[in-house]
Amino acid sequence: MASVVPWLINRGWVYGLILVGLVTLVIIGGIQRIGLVAGTIVPVMCGIYILASLWILMLNFSTIPSAIETIVTEAFSPQAVEGGLIGALVQGLRRSTFTNEAGIGSSAIAHAAARTEEPVREGIVALLEPFIVTVVICNMTSLVLVITGVYKNPEFANFGGAEMTAAAFGSVISWFPILLAISVFFFAFSTMISWSYYGEICWDYLFGSRTLIVYKVLFLITIFIGAVANPEPVINFSDSMLFSMGLPNLFGIYFLCGKVATELKDYMERLNSGKIVPVTQSS
Repeated sequence: MASVVPWLINRGWVYGLILVGLVTLVIIGGIQRIGLVAGTIVPVMCGIYILASLWILMLNFSTIPSAIETIVTEAFSPQAVEGGLIGALVQGLRRSTFTNEAGIGSSAIAHAAARTEEPVREGIVALLEPFIVTVVICNMTSLVLVITGVYKNPEFANFGGAEMTAAAFGSVISWFPILLAISVFFFAFSTMISWSYYGEICWDYLFGSRTLIVYKVLFLITIFIGAVANPEPVINFSDSMLFSMGLPNLFGIYFLCGKVATELKDYMERLNSGKIVPVTQSS
């Protein structure tokens, strides 16, 4: 946000207090308010980002095949191996896990709160999340980065992911970096309020509902610390916690995959036989 509001540079504590205040206003309303805010922010921000990406891709439609060829050939070239292919893959896995939460079990907490008579249907809806984030948005971003050529511009050699993405979009849409910074803020904000609910459910399970106020205070304190601390150790800590969640969850997925297959087969049989009314008809 410092790129939009330069005054915030070296004033992380102000940014932290603003975030704490905004998150407090949402989480005191419980899952209903969290769902309302996140369900409003995320689709709008995703829609804006996808439309901007499509605009750039349409303007450079003829270069898309060569961009895809560049991505594929460079990924498996000897230079890529020498430049740290494994490290790049690890970094990609870290960021993708943080982005779409696939395989770590957190989204199950949110979807368990949904009111539905068909858990399988809710599970199918949950599959759309990593697809949209990883397959749609990430692929569009990579194509924009390659098509605009910012990835090989020495001027942007030391830029991080968000900064390079802003530079790529800004090379075509001059005002988009400001909108991107605002979008990143709202994505981060929606992530905070969502994870506050995940943690709340876990805390309630371990310690009971009487001490939930303690959890909420601790959660708000960590938001402020994250705003004023060096981001690298904060991100590394988050990655290690995601790994600690993902490893046991993968075992759970493996041992329960038979149960999932049985439930899915039963659901599809009832759907095909007309015992379940499709959502489009029931609505």
